[in-house]
Amino acid sequence: MKFLYSDTQDYVDPAYDFINDRNAPKRERYWGDVYAHEMMTPAPYDGLLVSMSAIRQAEGVADSKVRYSTKEEQRLLRDGARKFLRYDAPQFKNCMLMGDCGAFAYVEHEKPAYSPAEVVEFYIEAGFSHGVSPDHIIFDCDLSNPTRAEMTVDTRKRFDITQDNAKSFLDLVKAEGFPFEPLGAVQGWSPASMAEAAVKLERMGYGYLAIGGLVPLRVDAIHVVLRTLREAIKPETKIHLLGFAKADHIQDFTGYGITSFDSTSPLIRAFKDSKANYYINSLSGSGLDYYTAIRIPQAIENTRLLQGIKRGIFSSEDLQKREQKALKALRAFDKGDETAAKTLAAVMDYHRFLVEGGSEDRARQERDLAKMKELVGRTLQDAPWKRCGCNVCRDVGVEVIIFRSSNRNKRRGFHNLGIYHKHLKATMENTQ
Repeated sequence: MKFLYSDTQDYVDPAYDFINDRNAPKRERYWGDVYAHEMMTPAPYDGLLVSMSAIRQAEGVADSKVRYSTKEEQRLLRDGARKFLRYDAPQFKNCMLMGDCGAFAYVEHEKPAYSPAEVVEFYIEAGFSHGVSPDHIIFDCDLSNPTRAEMTVDTRKRFDITQDNAKSFLDLVKAEGFPFEPLGAVQGWSPASMAEAAVKLERMGYGYLAIGGLVPLRVDAIHVVLRTLREAIKPETKIHLLGFAKADHIQDFTGYGITSFDSTSPLIRAFKDSKANYYINSLSGSGLDYYTAIRIPQAIENTRLLQGIKRGIFSSEDLQKREQKALKALRAFDKGDETAAKTLAAVMDYHRFLVEGGSEDRARQERDLAKMKELVGRTLQDAPWKRCGCNVCRDVGVEVIIFRSSNRNKRRGFHNLGIYHKHLKATMENTQ
């Protein structure tokens, strides 16, 4: 089972100054930065997925999720995605580089933002090894398997559009001599309709299916979908899970013959999860363990703290002193020059301003502080970064556990990707 990371232009400044919190002198965005597969050995994933909607502005879609500038799009198509992503080193030669449409960007629209012909042309120009047919997301998944007649006109239309696009897409790929391996996108309103869609795609000639619409589903619902789908299709037909948000549960899905899946979850959780920000292999030897990153944001840049300053509740000078005291204590603790108890006190003395700046409910503030104190105390007690030998933890040490600035947070995300990738490989080895 291959793990693909969905590219969202996540790179870091390799020479970032953590003490002074600033980029390297004359640093150029992208050109002087490094991706996770450049920073970490081995690479923390088996391939990359790039969404067309992240690169190209779709006509008529004002709220498109474009992350690339026009110049970056032009360079990617001129040089090829593999070279642009610096994923062209010899060790990555046979790694998957998949393209999809990024259907979330146009989910609110009546039809997909790109035609099959546009998508095929884009995949060929970018040099992808694999490409998913343009789909239209159906978020409803009713486990009671309602009939087509019971569904809304919009849901039926999305199903038909996805199927029709898959047929046109495959015909175009055949006409071009199969410059990449095509995947037929599966969308449906129920396990039965998704199985029906998958069988139809097989009959069209697809041997690799991309299962969409899984993002909002609970783990038990995903099991039902995959079980129903796998029973309906040929055993040799390959399956890819699109945007698999339940990546931490992947060990529960090894029985469905999944060939690949993509996820951003390990990296995103580094800075968006309320408590599980740092992944590490469990000391018991089974599964993963998670720790809370220690939040010491920049006093004069954090939104909550700035609101408190503007309202006259906090003093910027006082906050900056507490901020530096917390950072100094944590770095001293890492060197063995400070106790966990005093470090925790310094961190929480600063953290309470974050809580007070976000809520005027005193009882809630006390609950939030008590909860965070317990989580941070556990992080300090176990100091998980000290027992990790990945490139990130070895190079930056305690900075990886500090929730502060993109360069720290994304490095922690890179670390998470590496730990998760190793966990996946071990899981697959144990199931063989």
